[in-house]
Amino acid sequence: MRLDIPDRPRPYVMAHRGNSAHCPENTLAAFRRAIDEGTDLIETDLHVTSDGHFVCIHDPKVDRTTDGSGAVRDMALSEIRKLRASCGRAEFSGECVPTLKELFDTVPENMAIALELKTDDFLEPATGQKLVKEIEAASRRELTVLLSFVSGRVQAVRQQARDAGFDIPSGSITYRRPWPEDGFELQGPVWPLLLLNPFYVWWAHRKGMLVCPLDLAPDRRLWYYRLLGCDAVLTNDPGKTLRALSRAERS
Repeated sequence: MRLDIPDRPRPYVMAHRGNSAHCPENTLAAFRRAIDEGTDLIETDLHVTSDGHFVCIHDPKVDRTTDGSGAVRDMALSEIRKLRASCGRAEFSGECVPTLKELFDTVPENMAIALELKTDDFLEPATGQKLVKEIEAASRRELTVLLSFVSGRVQAVRQQARDAGFDIPSGSITYRRPWPEDGFELQGPVWPLLLLNPFYVWWAHRKGMLVCPLDLAPDRRLWYYRLLGCDAVLTNDPGKTLRALSRAERS
């Protein structure tokens, strides 16, 4: 089974947009706090600027998370870099929208990174090739996983990696499908699907897949995820979730 993180016990803790409970989401401050707290994976969202740069931001527009307005794909990187991503919080006034390269430079080499592909730009071969080259240049091919609700985006980028002579682990996220989707190493079903189908994790493991439920506040359900054998948990507050897991392991 792929996506094993050296010297990290399961379930792995995946920091959703960094520590987005205590810092502005998808900022270097949020990523650093999650790293300092000991998270196992950093999750972020990728959009593409008008001049072809990858930036860590969730929404197709900058309006909600910055002091600017407009669509990411209509803005050059130089324009986006002028925006503040503090969400009105004075202590984060210096935060801006980071690039993928900045994320790679910030995250330790032995820590995994999950990249959610948020736009159909990733269906374009040239965009996929550029992303693959950036992952390869950062020596991140083993501990990077590509995610999306739209399977075709992941498969398009993955094909570019295969054409370049290697592979990148990938995952499928879903709000609707109560069974694992073939062709992926990681499954991300929204957590009620694991109540609807309590055999989901068993089924995924039979297919050689890992499971990380889509649950941004998982602490009250950790007992259930551990019972099912989930391989990772997603959380907005990795420090809190890590403490809850430690209590569960000692009990």
